[in-house]
Parts: sequence; structure tokens; C-alpha cells
Amino acid sequence: MDAAPGTQRDLADGWRAAEADEHLRRSYTDHDFDDDDWQEVRVPGHWRSSPAFAGSDGPVLHRCRFEAPPPPAGRRAWLTFEGIFYQGDVWLDGGYLGDTEGYFVPHTFEVTDALRARSEHALAVEVTCPAQPAAPRRALTGAFQAAPWLDPAWNPGGIWRPVRLHETGPVRIAALRVVCAEATSERAVLRWHAVLDSDDARRVRLRTEVGGVDHEVDQPLAAGDNEVRWTVTIERPVLWWPRALGDPALHDVRVAVLLAPGDGPGDGAPDEAAGPGGARAAVVSDERRLRTGLRSVQLRRWVARVNGERLFLKGALLGPTRQALGEAPGDEVRRDVERAVDAGLDLLRVHGHVARPELYEAADERGLLLWQDMPLVGPYLRGIRRQAARQARAMVDLLGHHPSIALWCGHDAPTADPAAVPDEPTGAGADALRRLAGQQLPTWNRTVLDGSVRRALHKADGSRPVVPHSGVAPHLPQLEGTDTHLSLGWLVGDERDLPDLARRLPRLVRFVTEPGPESLPSGDSAGFAAPERWPDLDWEGLERRHGLHRALLARRVPPDGYATFDGWRDATQRYQATVVRRHVEELRRLKYRPTGGFAVGLLADARPAVSPALLDHHRRPKAAYEALRDACRPVIVVADRLPATVPAGTPLALDVHVVSDLRVPIEGARVTAELSWPGGRHAWHWAGDVGPDECVRVGTVQAVAPALDESTAGTLALDLRLRLPGGELVTNRYEARLT
Repeated sequence: MDAAPGTQRDLADGWRAAEADEHLRRSYTDHDFDDDDWQEVRVPGHWRSSPAFAGSDGPVLHRCRFEAPPPPAGRRAWLTFEGIFYQGDVWLDGGYLGDTEGYFVPHTFEVTDALRARSEHALAVEVTCPAQPAAPRRALTGAFQAAPWLDPAWNPGGIWRPVRLHETGPVRIAALRVVCAEATSERAVLRWHAVLDSDDARRVRLRTEVGGVDHEVDQPLAAGDNEVRWTVTIERPVLWWPRALGDPALHDVRVAVLLAPGDGPGDGAPDEAAGPGGARAAVVSDERRLRTGLRSVQLRRWVARVNGERLFLKGALLGPTRQALGEAPGDEVRRDVERAVDAGLDLLRVHGHVARPELYEAADERGLLLWQDMPLVGPYLRGIRRQAARQARAMVDLLGHHPSIALWCGHDAPTADPAAVPDEPTGAGADALRRLAGQQLPTWNRTVLDGSVRRALHKADGSRPVVPHSGVAPHLPQLEGTDTHLSLGWLVGDERDLPDLARRLPRLVRFVTEPGPESLPSGDSAGFAAPERWPDLDWEGLERRHGLHRALLARRVPPDGYATFDGWRDATQRYQATVVRRHVEELRRLKYRPTGGFAVGLLADARPAVSPALLDHHRRPKAAYEALRDACRPVIVVADRLPATVPAGTPLALDVHVVSDLRVPIEGARVTAELSWPGGRHAWHWAGDVGPDECVRVGTVQAVAPALDESTAGTLALDLRLRLPGGELVTNRYEARLT
């Protein structure tokens, strides 16, 4: 949202910092304190980006000096911190303004009297971001101090978003929340909630402009904070659609607080739309401008509908753009959205954090849906419940107007530390049963904390689905569960286990979100691993600082089987690509019966890492990115997976499916299946129609694996070809080893 009208300036220059101690705390807030020997730091930024604080966990004291004229009569001055990571105590000219908590939550303080008292000012902030234990945690920093693909030891502390000084009239919009409560082709209803801070009792007029509708209402105010709620109805609206369904139409919105003419000198700016015929115009005390979209979202049994249209969600996890999120370029954030679109995705799960504003703007514009997490990852201490609920409401205030946000999620992996990885993979069946058994009893995190956060999100919004947590298996009494972190082929089992698991426990595949196998980046992006030392890499250092899980890689892609680093690195990428592709193909084959979608991988690395990312920290694609793009084409042809090895004489019966995400039928599609081996082949042909947004079984490959001799030893391959009416050819290939 754009800030209030009137004088506004960024306080980005001249910041200095020093590590806190009791001696400095007693004097650093004084206006005349000498900070010339303090270190310069970047604001917005993170203190660890400065060499002087590269190893510090804080607290760190920040100061800056600035000049500002006093606000005119009838005007009020405000100081806004758009984001302090994670807590702050704020002083101006030696006077205490207040504290902040919540790294993404804006905090505003009135400084009218301070600016009238003098023209030169000293702003002092103590910023605290304590190091977090593995579990349970006590600060809502989410992925930044928990996710295994980030460096949990890296402290994100700092003033990471802009600091702004601005003016309003006597009434300020202290908070504004807007959500689309209803949207059809006939009408849309926007629901508004505002907190108006008035200097005195008075009447104002609230003007809302959106979608060609001007809505005004008179509102009496008391001195202090006033909660105001209203709705705006738009007839025959132009709806916002996800990219797969239509045009992501956006509407400019203006909310203004208007004062009566003459209600105090210099109370605001003249309202351009008021005062026809020479009459004195009302004046604007404060206003907000934003962009929104009109749409409805439902989620039933993990199948999404947008504006009543069913949509299978093809997605990926999105971690922080950079470890130092405050220093991530805005255009890089936008390019990540384009890379997701290029991969054929409909959804990004903003995993365990609230991102930079550029992400939400770009997703709105490109019609990309977002699953938005609270920054809660792993178990937390009991004392954070009220703070978590408060930040949940603040998240809706900050992001609720974005049509791209389709789902709120309260907590990722509430009963397990996501950074805790087993030494050895376990069997899929055994692990699933163990997880089911372990989640039957209530826990404070899953039951109490997540219930509180869910209620806060639902009460603040109510227009979107709210999921209390992620990665929770079905448990008593309802046996519903949420999305599932399966990680087949990495933490548990084998990726070929997915079809059988889906048959036995269909609730576990209703929606699958899990990073999957990790791999190394290519080229000079892998320089952090010191490839020239192969095979004597600093394995311990790679595990400690770069996310590598040696025991799991030794099981999945053993490094001792490769003569060169490049050979091993490429093998890790091939394995990751195979697991990602086959998972996506199988989940799409289960489309709506029962699967509603997936969010695989991690879109991009935030730092040099061995990780499940599809793009490395330089945004160079790994093999898995290309595999995902192939598997997410609008139309694919798939078959039951061949076993890894096929003994001679084994009967094979492999169903072949065509999956279409198109909104129109495919008439006259032709499918060819060819089973081949050295010295022989069989072929099958089918033709028919495929309905819109449908998965259709077109036939079955039935054969017997050939007898093994010198002529047949080698690879058994199944090649699929789908010829579309326009001539486009869609292909797929499966391989097994004949034994």
C-alpha cells in the first residue's frame, strides 16, 4: 500500500551502529551522543552484511541524524519502520517512542511534538534478533533461522525495510485491511476494516474509489483509535483470474479520509473530486492507494476453485530470495516469478516467511497464485501464542488486498524440526505408519498454537481458505490432516512407492509439498564446494554451512562411485530431476482423484548451497528445473512406472493416461506406445477425445519381458507419443534394466 499524502522522506542515509553493552545503553539515546567512531551500516539492510558485525548475534544499536522542519498547524508527523528484524526499541531525541516486534510488521510512531521542538534530530534504535535454538524456538523468524537450505547460524537482524518520515492531517489511517469477500460475474463485494487515529472528536467522510465505484460514508470519530468497517459492492465486475484460467485484471483503489471544509487550518490537501462549481473542497487528511483484484477462492478436500472454476495447482516452494532479504534486488524477485511462470507453474508456496512486496505485486500482475505461510517453522515455546495471533492479523492487514494470495497457512511442520534429517532413509510404509501413530495425541504446537493462529487468520480475513499447519498427517478425531511432506526418494522410501502409497493411503496424496532430493549446482556456482579437492572435500563444512546431507547422498548418489566431482555433481542433478519429474507426473495422473495439486522443490537458492532448489543462487537452472517444466506442460502423456529392474518373463500391464489442463476438449488425439529392447519392439496405438481439465486412461501396455540373452541384455524402454490435432507432438520415456 502506498503511504499517506503530504511530505514524505526516507531516512536511509547516515546510519551508524555499535554492538550493545550496558555502558552504551545508558547514553546512546541522547541527542548529543557522539557516534563518530561507530561503524557505518546500510539501512535498509542487515547488520551481518557489515564486516564489523559479520559474526554478531546482537543486540546492535543503530543511530542516524536528520533535519526536518516542524509540521504546519493542523498537521501531524509520523515515523514509520516498515520492518525491523526482529525486535526494536525506538528513541527520538532522547525520548522513548515505543517498541516493535515482528520482522515484517510495520510500526508507526507519532513524532509531531518532537519535530516542533527542534529542527535537528537523533534517531536511536536497539535492534534485537537472538540466535534461535534448534527447537523449540521463541521468535517468529520462520525459515530464516530454521530452514535447512538457509544457514540457520546466519543472523538476519537489522532494519531491513525502509524508515520513513511523513505527514497527515488530524486524522490518520493507522491500519487498513481489504479483502474480496465475494466475486461472481454479477457482483463483487469488498470488505474493509480501518483503524482511524484522530487527534480529537470530529466527523469525517470516508471515500472509497474502486472498479468504477465511488463510495462515501460519514463517520463520527472519538479522540484516539477508531475501528471502522464497511463494504463496497461492484456490479458486473471485471474479475481477476489465475494465468491458467484468464486475465489477471487489477483495479486501482483509493481510500481517503475527508475533513469538512474549514475543519482546522491546513488540515490536508484539497480533494480533487470535490468542490464543483467553485465551492470549497473537502480536504484530505490521509489516504491510501493500492491495487487489488476481484475474485473468490475455495478449497474443498484440497481441490481449489477460483471464481467457481476448478484448478489443479502445479507449484513449487519459494524460500527467501536472498539470505539477506532486505538487500535482494526488486527486479530479481520479479524475475523469480517469471521463472515460475516459464516452468508452467500456477502456484508458489511462500515458505515460512513473508517476502518482499515486489513478489506479491508481480504475482498479482502475472496471475500466479500464492500459498502464504506465517513465519512459523518447527516447534515453538508456549509464550509466543499471543504474539503469533497478533502477527497473523498484521499479515492480513499487509497482504490481504493481493488477489494472488489464495491460501493462508499458520505453521510449517509444528511437531518436527525441519532441519533434523535422519542419517538414513526409511521405508515409505513404515515411516507413514510411524508418523500416523505419532500424531494421534494432541500437542501444544499443533493443537493450541496452531488453533489460535488459524482463528486469528480466519477472523481477520474469512474470504480465503485457512490451513492451520503444513505437513501434518491424518490424526484423530477427524482423520483429516493437511498437505503431506512425503519426500519419497529422499528421506523415505523410493519415488516408485508413490502409486502404491496413493492406493493404500489416498489422504496422504491430496496435496503434496516437500522439497525432495538435493543436488549440487553447476559450473562456477559450485565453487563453494572446492571441486579441485575431489574426492577429499570438506564434507563436514559442506554439511555445517551449505546444507549438504552426506549420509542421504551417500545412499541415493554415492560419491565414491564417481571419478570426478563433475560426474558426481551431474549425477545428483539427474537423480533430483528423475524424482521431481516422476512425482509430478504421478500426482497429475491422480488429478482430483484425490490430488488437488503439489508444491515441489524449492524454486531458487538464496545462497550457495547443496539443496532441493531447481535454480541455483545465480539462478542457473539445474536439470530438475527442465524436468519440472516438461512435467508441467498443459498436456502430458504418462504411464505406470516401469520397475527399476525387470526380470525376463515378467508380465507387464502398464496403464497409459493423457492429462490435460486445457479448458477446451482435445478432439482426435492419437497416442502411440512403443516397448523396445535390443533386438525387438512392440507397439500399441489408440485414438480418441480428451475432455477439458481431465485425466483419461487411453489404454494399457500388456507384454512379457523378453528372455535375456546377448541380443536382449540392456535397457527396456517405453516410449509414449501423443499427437495433438494441431500437429504438436508430446512425448515421454520410461526405462528399466533387463535382468
